[in-house]
Amino acid sequence: MSLMSKVLATAALGCAIAFPVMAQPITGAGASFPNPVYQKWGEAAQKAIGVQLNYQSVGSGAGQTQIKNRTVDFGASDAPMTDAALKEANLLQFPSVMGAVVAIVNVPGVAENQMKLTGELLADIYLGKVTKWNDSKLVELNSGVTLPNLAIAPVYRADGSGTTFVWASYLSAVSPEWKEKVGIGTSVRFPAGTGSKGNEGVAGTVRNTRGAIGYVENAYATQTKQVTTQLRNKAGSFVSPTAESFIAAAQNADWSTPNFAANLVDQQGATSWPIVSPTFILLPKDPKDAARTASVLKFFDWAYMNGGKLAQDLEYIPLPDSVQTAVRAAWKTDIKS
Repeated sequence: MSLMSKVLATAALGCAIAFPVMAQPITGAGASFPNPVYQKWGEAAQKAIGVQLNYQSVGSGAGQTQIKNRTVDFGASDAPMTDAALKEANLLQFPSVMGAVVAIVNVPGVAENQMKLTGELLADIYLGKVTKWNDSKLVELNSGVTLPNLAIAPVYRADGSGTTFVWASYLSAVSPEWKEKVGIGTSVRFPAGTGSKGNEGVAGTVRNTRGAIGYVENAYATQTKQVTTQLRNKAGSFVSPTAESFIAAAQNADWSTPNFAANLVDQQGATSWPIVSPTFILLPKDPKDAARTASVLKFFDWAYMNGGKLAQDLEYIPLPDSVQTAVRAAWKTDIKS
């Protein structure tokens, strides 16, 4: 019996047991982007199937390092690893859920989703070219909104971050200058602003700094009641960050790419939110402890089958059924028992 077959059989048995006698612990570390949904899944899965998740939100870069060193059972990263890096570390990469990155601001007198921004303006702000909230470009775009003569204080991730990878990927897609001068990465050299650690840190710094702007995963903006903005998408429409606009973008994803590394940034569609991304799990193909790896697979199999509503409640986007099926097939063929 393959490792995946054992997982499915165990999962079926676990679903019939209301109170497991002994919790099956698993450890994971990495991206802060999906941390809210992983914590919710962890709480529910422990009750449902007896798998106890200990997940540390330490950033995608640290998550990749820890799974390469095999100090956790699985790593988590918003930035997909390259084919070569996955092969060198003997890792399987698969998506767990999709989420959106949003811009958050602390501008006196500006309400939630009242401000309009474009990707080009965001790039210019983080390049240090637009430095005041009453800059003529912002005023022209936001007719009817009173913008103060206040310095813009950009906030970015100080740690290696998949959220930064997604943000920089978007800015590179819409701004040739950003692509040339800064580029894409989990850590990039921001020409302007100050750094904070984690989505949590960025959200807190923006909340406590007049004139601040930052980028966070949408669940952090929702949970901490941040002031989000509209963004102009590829179709030229200004859209607000809503579940509907996230789903519209996700529907255009191409999952045929190697290692499930689909790109959802700046998708077509009149109602699409322009910064949506999958987030990924990294799992050893040659596990040191097959039983713990089986518990990891049991956890994510349960999340695929039962975690969609919890994800949607936090405004994440569950994976399409076809992608879940493809991932399970990869588990069967790529993970040694």
